[in-house]
Amino acid sequence: MREITVTQITNVVERLCIEANNHLPEDVKCAIRRCREREDGAIACGVLDDIIENFEIADREDVPICQDTGMACVFLEIGQDVHIVGGSLTDAVDEGVRRGYENGYLRKSVVRDPVRRGNTGDNTPAMLYTEIVPGDRIKITVGPKGFGSENMSQIRMFKPSAGLQGIKEFILEAVETAGPNPCPPIVIGVGIGGTFDKAALLAKKALMRPLDSENPDPFYADLEKEMLEKVNRLGIGPQGFGGRTTAIGLNIETLPTHIAGMPCAVNINCHVTRHKTEVL
Repeated sequence: MREITVTQITNVVERLCIEANNHLPEDVKCAIRRCREREDGAIACGVLDDIIENFEIADREDVPICQDTGMACVFLEIGQDVHIVGGSLTDAVDEGVRRGYENGYLRKSVVRDPVRRGNTGDNTPAMLYTEIVPGDRIKITVGPKGFGSENMSQIRMFKPSAGLQGIKEFILEAVETAGPNPCPPIVIGVGIGGTFDKAALLAKKALMRPLDSENPDPFYADLEKEMLEKVNRLGIGPQGFGGRTTAIGLNIETLPTHIAGMPCAVNINCHVTRHKTEVL
């Protein structure tokens, strides 16, 4: 049994909150640059040039890429041979978020009650997702999620009779409905299967997957490519001004489900698809 202290977890979460907000993952940068090479419209090219300049300035000056520094989504893959000592795991994660958003001068965007509102003042609590896995390590991923894109996400509880065509039409419908609102070019996370709540989590986790990877199942890998092409044929384009680049990536994650259902969730992210991982 390996011991990991809550202080270690807090320190990593703090650092990842800042790094994720200030530096886009390399796969996302590369995807944006590749799309810029394919664009031929003056406005679309200009917007993508501005996006590239923006993340280059953020890298160089170590400042946030976007004013919406997001709600901290924290994913923990906890090895079953780990013993967490020194306090509460949830409190440790929240303290890391609190310090990260304060010390990184990041905007605090979380309200304490969904209806009555009231800013918590420190961007806590984090949205914490834990998974028990083999081993004696903890994999920590912080994905700050902005809500201009989160608000455009959808879930639908299909009957199996809707088939693959129903899922394809739903993905395109979700993107068309979103239009320019999520600051395209976007990244699309799709979760299929499980239950109502699990499908949404799958879609969120799909956004954490590198854009230069593909689903290990060839069927879904082909579906990812097909749907990305169809999304880009919608012509919404960068910031909604038209063009070839409506999305820079589309990842699909799946789980087994009940014989009577086929849940499907579409979680949309803007081009600032931030996530940073560290293993303890």
